Amino acid sequence: MDTYYNPGDLKKFGNISEFQPEFAEKFFSYYGSVFAEGALTAREKSLIALAVAHAVQCPYCIDAYTSDTLEKGCTEPEMMEAVHVAAAIRGGATLVHSVQMMNKAKDLSM
Repeated sequence: MDTYYNPGDLKKFGNISEFQPEFAEKFFSYYGSVFAEGALTAREKSLIALAVAHAVQCPYCIDAYTSDTLEKGCTEPEMMEAVHVAAAIRGGATLVHSVQMMNKAKDLSM
């Protein structure tokens, strides 16, 4: 294995039912419902999933949703733009928490 994550494990995702079938069934039912066409298209949901996969740094999800977005007709620039949106939100979330640090530092300095 060349990486910490085994890419082959993605194909085993369905096996999570092995140790807890009831919860796995509920999860997969919910998961399928979330990605069904609705107010958002399946294509839009796939781009969101790709961006979130990067934000939460899940290599399995990145692999799965890179394939899925391409299969749904997304272009590489669209995919990268979605990833940059996630990066901007993640970066902003980190920076906005600096206000807490600044408040604490000012309190301790007084």
